[in-house]
Amino acid sequence: MALLPPDLPGLTRKVVARYHGASKFSRHFVRGKMLTDPATPFVLQLAATSGGFGEVTDLGCGRGQIGMSLLTAGLATRVQGLDLDPGKITDAVRAAAGLPAGFGVADLCQAEVPAADTVVIFDVLLQLPVTAQRSLLGRIAAAARHRIVIRAFDPDCGWRSGVGVAMERLGCLLRRDGSSFQPLPLNDLARPLRMAGFAISVSPCWGWTPLPNVMLVAERAAP
Repeated sequence: MALLPPDLPGLTRKVVARYHGASKFSRHFVRGKMLTDPATPFVLQLAATSGGFGEVTDLGCGRGQIGMSLLTAGLATRVQGLDLDPGKITDAVRAAAGLPAGFGVADLCQAEVPAADTVVIFDVLLQLPVTAQRSLLGRIAAAARHRIVIRAFDPDCGWRSGVGVAMERLGCLLRRDGSSFQPLPLNDLARPLRMAGFAISVSPCWGWTPLPNVMLVAERAAP
């Protein structure tokens, strides 16, 4: 049964209010991601159209705003988030007080992926070595009961890919955190999911940005 997507400004106010104990930077970050990142309305619309995401695993969850948005909007029943950054996980844990949610620090190159109806992963795979990406995709396919939502970088998207590659490589140099930049072609991302029985669709999700970001949605047929 399809649901109505939430009013984004109203939902943003409710979610940001949960971060009252976080730093001013964190609160502004959460507000900005919800109001300006084109992935936010996409995932909320998809969840509403799908009748809700059920139990959600959010990999690379950061401060947890995607999971918090889904729970606050009534589009998820429970959220489990994993991220490598302890400070962001601390913000997420505080914000989730009283909600059916759990957040933990984990290295996605090795971590077990908690089983869920829907697994969400945004902007993470391209930062991992290729072998780690393939391993993680296999674990995601095994953990997701119904749906996988990946925000991916399309390396074959013309001028957008050229701009995105330059920006990502500059970011790696500035951060000096050891992160890599190795985006797999979309067919390589989709292949292990198809082999696991998922049907794949890909939609542009760059919004106002010059980046080649797309949403890859993998869904199992209803039994």
